[in-house]
Amino acid sequence: PVSPWKLMDLTFTAIVPLLLGSVGLFALFRLLQRMRMRAYLQDAVVVITGATSGLGKECAKAFHAAGSRLVLCGRNSERLQDLVQELSAKTHKPFTVIFDLSDTKMVVSAAEEILKCVGHVDILINNAGISYRGSILDTGMDVDKKVMETNYFGPIAFTKALLPSMIKRQQGHIVVISSVQGKISIPFRSAYAASKHATQAFFDCLRAEMEQYEIDVTVVSPGYIQTNLSVNAVTADGSPYGVMDKNTIEGRTAAEVAQVVLNAVGQKKKEVLIAGLLPSLAVYLRTLSPRLFFTFMASRARKERKAKDS
Repeated sequence: PVSPWKLMDLTFTAIVPLLLGSVGLFALFRLLQRMRMRAYLQDAVVVITGATSGLGKECAKAFHAAGSRLVLCGRNSERLQDLVQELSAKTHKPFTVIFDLSDTKMVVSAAEEILKCVGHVDILINNAGISYRGSILDTGMDVDKKVMETNYFGPIAFTKALLPSMIKRQQGHIVVISSVQGKISIPFRSAYAASKHATQAFFDCLRAEMEQYEIDVTVVSPGYIQTNLSVNAVTADGSPYGVMDKNTIEGRTAAEVAQVVLNAVGQKKKEVLIAGLLPSLAVYLRTLSPRLFFTFMASRARKERKAKDS
């Protein structure tokens, strides 16, 4: 009979080469993946909305470093030019377009200007958006409409304006920065969650319809990010919220999320959820046990209401 030591030695001799081979294959796969991503992003024309601050600005830095040709979009000309100066050391000097995403006519004109100046768009990153804090009972319809115009109608108008040129080339990649709240709704975020749910649904449909034209669609759903999104959020009466939420302060940095976006685009992922354990669990809980999810959300609403009243 074979001794235990002999058996262990034979097992070790057989397994180690297998493990080393597996590690080598994985390393080769990752190398090829990085090479494909680099080739995909190098010299690609990338349009980024909301590029003046936060995640949009960090995405601009990340894609610029990857060698992409940027078209930076925003409402503030000075801040866009400051970003151009910051990025101009690299190969391609970014092109800028000033427009308000909530104005559909301006959005369509901006798309025409972009195509006229750079010829085509390889990757569109719909990043710009506005947040909201308030109770449904206190919120006027004008606020609901404002949030929806910026977060939903603006991005889909911009996307529709650029789509024909992508279809003509049988090439393109459309990215939208949605939110975890495009998958779950939390109390006192009704207008924001509604706009992100609509965004999720639209771009899911777009992905299916664009498959025949070989146009990719990526939906990125982050949780809390350390940006001024909550500070600039509108309240029930339309005034600025003006407060950096505790969850926002403790969120991921915009630079970290921008790298995830870059990798997701480079790997042509269809959907990415960037969130901590609890929000991620909540997404699945909403589907698997909706009654329990609704109970948690009702409890959260009571706690937030009590905190505001105290």
